[in-house]
Amino acid sequence: MSPDSLFSLCSSVVLPAWILLVVAPRWRWTHRVAVAVPLLLAATYLVLVAVNFRPGEGGFGSLDEVAKLFANRNVLLAGWIHYLAFDLFTGAWEVRDAGQLGLPHAFVIPCLLLTFLFGPIGLVLYFVLRSTLRGFVALK
Repeated sequence: MSPDSLFSLCSSVVLPAWILLVVAPRWRWTHRVAVAVPLLLAATYLVLVAVNFRPGEGGFGSLDEVAKLFANRNVLLAGWIHYLAFDLFTGAWEVRDAGQLGLPHAFVIPCLLLTFLFGPIGLVLYFVLRSTLRGFVALK
């Protein structure tokens, strides 16, 4: 499969899981899907890393080394899949944690949207929400 096709497939496969997290957070299949999809992406990532990472083609010691590393389109794709997997895993955790704490799901939705689009920004917003509502909601 070409890198462009794999990019499109992986980018599309996360969408149903994100939609379920937003519209059906308490449905029993939501969390199964929201765990299965990151695991599938992780397996894809593993294959890409195993096949495409070679010594001497960049690294993580400086920004220039990272840029050189991601100049390889397959490594760039692996990086994208890494983000897709971890952002979805984080969004699923936000929903589970909010449910356990009794936080209203309507307040979690903006966090999920930001986690989907900007990863860490959504996580920070979720922790702000979590700590702010702690005084207003009878947390378990």
